[in-house]
Amino acid sequence: MEHGGNILLVDDNDDDAFFIEKAFKSAGSPAHIFRCIDGHEVQNYLKAEAPFSNRGFYPLPDLVLLDLKIPQMPGLEVLRWIRAHPELNSLIVIVLTSSAQQRDIDEAYQLRANCFLTKPSSLDETVAMARAISLCWLRNLPTVAKS
Repeated sequence: MEHGGNILLVDDNDDDAFFIEKAFKSAGSPAHIFRCIDGHEVQNYLKAEAPFSNRGFYPLPDLVLLDLKIPQMPGLEVLRWIRAHPELNSLIVIVLTSSAQQRDIDEAYQLRANCFLTKPSSLDETVAMARAISLCWLRNLPTVAKS
């Protein structure tokens, strides 16, 4: 892998976030994971607003792992907001949620989610998912740092 990539994990569940981060490490992914716990934090992160204004510490992500059930602003509203900003159009957004409801899946794709995944139920499945995300979505990122 030429470039590890930067992942913005959007999940308010500490246990889920812990297992997802552990899974990427266990999968051997060199990705750097940053986390937001609600919709407003995501907006501040992506706009480089306080407390995320230093892009050296909080780089623009290459990929967002977005839970649908988050405080302040539901995940689908976050996705709608991301896609309404042309400067974020190339951002890869993978919905990663416990919901398997068809209406959530349909709306996520209508809002141009790149992928919709349900959260795995075991650490082994989570590691396999992390490995697949790294290989499929982060493998060919440019090595030039984004500003």
